Amino acid sequence: MPQNPLYKESSAAPAMLDEQILVVKRDELFSQYPAWNGLNKDNIDSFVKLIEQKKEFMPRHLVEEDVTYKQIIPYVVFRYGERYFLMQRQAQASETRLQNKYTLGIGGHIREEDIKHNCIFSWAQREFHEEVKYTDAMSFRPVGILNDDSNPVGQAHLGIVILIQGQTPDIQVKSELKSGKLYNLRELELYQERMETWSQILLAHMLKSPRLR
Repeated sequence: MPQNPLYKESSAAPAMLDEQILVVKRDELFSQYPAWNGLNKDNIDSFVKLIEQKKEFMPRHLVEEDVTYKQIIPYVVFRYGERYFLMQRQAQASETRLQNKYTLGIGGHIREEDIKHNCIFSWAQREFHEEVKYTDAMSFRPVGILNDDSNPVGQAHLGIVILIQGQTPDIQVKSELKSGKLYNLRELELYQERMETWSQILLAHMLKSPRLR
């Protein structure tokens, strides 16, 4: 897909398009390990180190649909016991291709100012608290790298999937999301067709291997 720098043709607001966001050239990202489709749970540390070494910050409007770059997105999944927090995006979500979709992941673009003094995982934790209300104890760890080149959104993005294990079920969405509720895996299957692609991939993985280890 050709690069499209025109503001009027993008789904994001003009102010967002001026953001300097973290990207890595596709050729650099997959130089050691060939591109795959799905969740890769191997070599997580190597990929994170590669991202930190090869990262660039570019205006969002230059890379929004340029598949020679991958925009790096931490994708945070919350679990309490055997239930996962499923959220629904607003009808007015800035990315029109994801409006009203259900998601298991909280994430977003990493701006240059986001990690001047913090690592990618610290940023992801801050993003989690911006999107949902949860104040109890939790653990926090990466579980895989998510790549999906089967559609235009996935072709330009790469996800670092991070699992938060909560100690209580007291979690709620904030105003950027329409709704959120904890479901077990079988209940999540009822929403699978209405999930965004990344969440469909994660759910398929979890149904085969029930816990994100």
